[in-house]
Order: sequence, then structure tokens, then C-alpha cells
Amino acid sequence: MIHEVEGDILLTHAQVLAHGVAPNDDFKNGLALALRERWPALYKDFRHYCQTFHPKPGELWTWGGVGGIRIVNLLTQEAASLQGDHPGKANLSYVNHALKGLHKVIEEERFKSVAMPRLATGVGSLPWNDVFPLIQNHLGKLNIPIFVYSKYKPGIAAIEPGI
Repeated sequence: MIHEVEGDILLTHAQVLAHGVAPNDDFKNGLALALRERWPALYKDFRHYCQTFHPKPGELWTWGGVGGIRIVNLLTQEAASLQGDHPGKANLSYVNHALKGLHKVIEEERFKSVAMPRLATGVGSLPWNDVFPLIQNHLGKLNIPIFVYSKYKPGIAAIEPGI
């Protein structure tokens, strides 16, 4: 069940937060920066993961932090270099593969709810009209609430039906 909501995704009550990044991303923009500031270990662990496993666009990596927070990093963009270059643009093929992987992880780990931003439309530069149908296709039939934060309202908690 997909619900488009407005508010601050950092105030979500969803069990899992999913967002788009690039392999070797430096987490210096948008939601990734906010996540890096709130959970510095996420960024440190992500960089270690990328240096060790060299993930490819279209894959994903799940992180768990203190207090039970779960963050799924969807690799929706071309890789950045390990020297801190800006990540490349997203493409629909990467988004499609990452969402397919997210669907699988949701089922395997029995997540109860997921929050995500307008995936791959910020730094990734994809049109929302192209991305949203992929989200609907891969996540729309799941029997859990999927909250898509379609409009950012800082400091305001969204109304999340079912939570």
C-alpha cells in the first residue's frame, strides 16, 4: 500500500527508511547529508562496505543502527570515485533493479513499514513521472505501508496511515 505523504522523513515512524545514493557516495547532499549528520556510523560503515565489496549501481545495502533504526541504501546512481567526486546521475535501470531488491529484502526481513523520499529525483535528476511508476510496480502490491515523502516539510511529522 503506497501512501504519498508530506513532511520531514527524518520524523517517520516507519520501521525502515530507504533512500537513493551512489556507490562510494560522500553523503554531502540532501537526505543523505541529513542521515550522515544524524547517524555518522551509517556513513562510515557505508564507505567501508563500498571499499570492501565494490557494489554496482542497481544494488542495495541495508544498515542497522542503535535503537533499531534500519536504513536501506538503494544504489540508484553512477558511482562516485573513492576520492570524493560527486556521484553520477541516476538512471531508470538502476532504480528498477534497486527497487526489485528492496521488494525482496522487505519480504525476507518481514519489514512492517517503509518510508522513502522521491527517489532519484534530487541529485539523481530523474523525472518523478518516470520513477513513481517503478515504485508502484515493485512495492505497490506489498501488504505493508510504503510512505513516499512527496513534499518535504522540515520539522513536520507526516500523517502515516496504519502506524
